[in-house]
Amino acid sequence: MKIDLRSDTVTKPSADMLNAMFSASVGDNVFAEDPTVDALEKRVAQMFSHQAALFCPSGTMTNQIAIKVHTQPGDELLCDVHSHIYNYEGGGISSNSGVQAKLLYGNNGRITANMVSENINANHDWLTHTSLVCAENTVNRAGGSIYELNDLQEIAKVCAANNLKFHLDGARIFNAIVEKRYSTEDIGKIFDSVSVCFSKGLGAPVGSVLVGSKQFIDKARRVRKVFGGGMRQSGYLAAACLYAIDNNITRLKDDHARAKNIEQLLRSLPYVESCMPVESNIVIFTLNSKISGEEFVKKAAAKNLLCVAFSKQNIRFVTHLDFTDNMLVETNLILMEM
Repeated sequence: MKIDLRSDTVTKPSADMLNAMFSASVGDNVFAEDPTVDALEKRVAQMFSHQAALFCPSGTMTNQIAIKVHTQPGDELLCDVHSHIYNYEGGGISSNSGVQAKLLYGNNGRITANMVSENINANHDWLTHTSLVCAENTVNRAGGSIYELNDLQEIAKVCAANNLKFHLDGARIFNAIVEKRYSTEDIGKIFDSVSVCFSKGLGAPVGSVLVGSKQFIDKARRVRKVFGGGMRQSGYLAAACLYAIDNNITRLKDDHARAKNIEQLLRSLPYVESCMPVESNIVIFTLNSKISGEEFVKKAAAKNLLCVAFSKQNIRFVTHLDFTDNMLVETNLILMEM
């Protein structure tokens, strides 16, 4: 039995999801003639209390579109040092938008209103213009850490007072929502734009949706075309996302429970130096000097357990809907034998 904990992106569509995809009504979405894409965009916009939405191939594209629409070349955005937009989007902040990032050092990836306030540049022509703040929820590189709603609300107040836009990389926003018990409406009211990914914890094969005002999405649609993201009969993919909304949100708590179970075991193992607090479905732990990350990955793979080395000594596991209780038992046995 192969157990794949490299990411929650490795899931495959279930039979029921495939049936939903096969039966979708489709058309040419570039001509605005795909009813299933229209339905997905309308539904996600309503869920997050925004006027409009745009279906895109990936979360990286939705984030990069948002940055380009919210900024001008030469501007500066604020984000945490762990942010996906800074670490894992191919330098898109600078190459796509001509914007630089000022990195903040938050608490496990979570920035604060005070940090934002202290890092807004004064209005001098020799300084970059601070125009955008980006948050990530949950924070991938920080072990799936989750923001408290009131902390995001406080950041939003600072942004509004200083004429800054506020964007959310919500690649795993539903993990945060089910764990903290706030709502999509709560989140949508805080942010000027939200990127919502369906190909991670929700198990769709492809797709993210960007939400915002109608004016913002009109501009975003043009940027999507420039980025090569216009899709034709994409309703087959949108149908999978609609199925995921209806069937795969509440069960995210199961992934979190399994991740917590793994964390508890890891803290007792002799080759583990430390483990980040597990708040959702991501487990990041540090190995001691007796074994390197590369060695651990190879030894685990030999036992049919796939994982990722995040650095020389850090390992990441990500639980997901294709990771079962039986796999959890087997994973724990493998870890105890390592």
